[in-house]
Amino acid sequence: MIGVIDYGMGNLHSVSKALERLNKDYFVSEKVEELQKADGLILPGVGSFRDAMEILQNEGLADFVVEWAKSGKPLLGICLGMQLLFEESEENGETKGLNLLPGVVRRFPGVSAEGETYKVPHMGWNQLEFHQPDHSLLKDVENGHVYFVHSYVVRTDDQSVVIASSNYDGEVPAVVGRANIMGTQFHPEKSSFIGMSILANYVKVVEGSQTNE
Repeated sequence: MIGVIDYGMGNLHSVSKALERLNKDYFVSEKVEELQKADGLILPGVGSFRDAMEILQNEGLADFVVEWAKSGKPLLGICLGMQLLFEESEENGETKGLNLLPGVVRRFPGVSAEGETYKVPHMGWNQLEFHQPDHSLLKDVENGHVYFVHSYVVRTDDQSVVIASSNYDGEVPAVVGRANIMGTQFHPEKSSFIGMSILANYVKVVEGSQTNE
C-alpha cells in the first residue's frame, strides 16, 4: 500500500489517478499515524519550497519523512517533493530542506553563460539521458521525453545521486536517488508512457520491500 502525503501543496489528483491507472492500492493522508501504515510513500509538491517546508515542519511531517527514509523504507519525491529531499533551497530566501540527499536548489538564472536569455520556468517536454540505466526506477523504461514544470533546479557535486538528467541551460537532475530515497523533477504522472513506467517501477520497489521484510 502506497501512502501519498497530503500537506496542502501536492498534485494529489494527478498522482492518485496515475496510481489508479496502475491498479495499485494507495491512500492519501496528512496524518502521521496513518502514513506509518504504508509500505512506501510519495511526497508530491507544487509551489514554494519555503512554504512546503514550513507546513511539513508545523505538521510534524518533516521529522516523520526523515525517520521514514532513514529506516530504509521506500520514498519517492515528485517535482517540488524531489527538491525537498535535498539540503536547502534559495527560493524566497535560504530554507533548509529534509537533507536526505546531497545538493542545493537554485533558480534558473534565465541567462546562459553565452549571454542568451531563455524562459523560466522550464516548462514542457524534454529528453532524458540515463546515467544509471540499471537503476530500479529505469528498469525496462524507454529513453524519451518527459514533462517538466519548474523554475528551480538541483545542483549537486555528487553525481552518484543523479540517475537520469535532462538539459536546460546545462544539466538538470531529472531522476535522483540513493538506496530507498528517490525522486523525479518531472511529473511522471503527466509524462505519458515513460512517466507511467517509472511510476510503475517505484510501485515494484515498494512491493519488493514488503517481500524483503
